[in-house]
Amino acid sequence: MKLIIAIIKPFKLDEVHDALNRLGISGMTVTEVKGYGRQKGHTEIYRGTEYAVSFLPKVRVEVVVPSEHAEKVIEAVVGSARTGQIGDGKIFIAPIDEAIRIRTGETNNDAL
Repeated sequence: MKLIIAIIKPFKLDEVHDALNRLGISGMTVTEVKGYGRQKGHTEIYRGTEYAVSFLPKVRVEVVVPSEHAEKVIEAVVGSARTGQIGDGKIFIAPIDEAIRIRTGETNNDAL
C-alpha cells in the first residue's frame, strides 16, 4: 500500500476529487494548510499598504491505495491539479505497512 500526499492549490480540489472518483478511489482526507516553496510567498496591497504574505493557502489531500494503483492515482492528481503556473504543488509517496478498519477489524487492502 502507498500513502499519496498531494499539496495543491485550493481551487483545484474539486477537479482532483472528480479525477480520483473516476478511478474508484472511495476515501480521502482533505486538510486546509498554509505553506510556501520556491516562490517564498508574495506581496499584496491592502488599503494602500503593501505587505508580505509568507504562507500561501493550500490544500493537502491524502489517500491510501494499493501499490498497484499508485501510479494511476498520481497521474490523475498531476493531470487534474496542474495549471502550469508556479505554486501548483507537490506530491509525496510513502509506503504503508498496515491498515486496519476500526469498525470491522479488516486489514490492509480490505480496510481501504
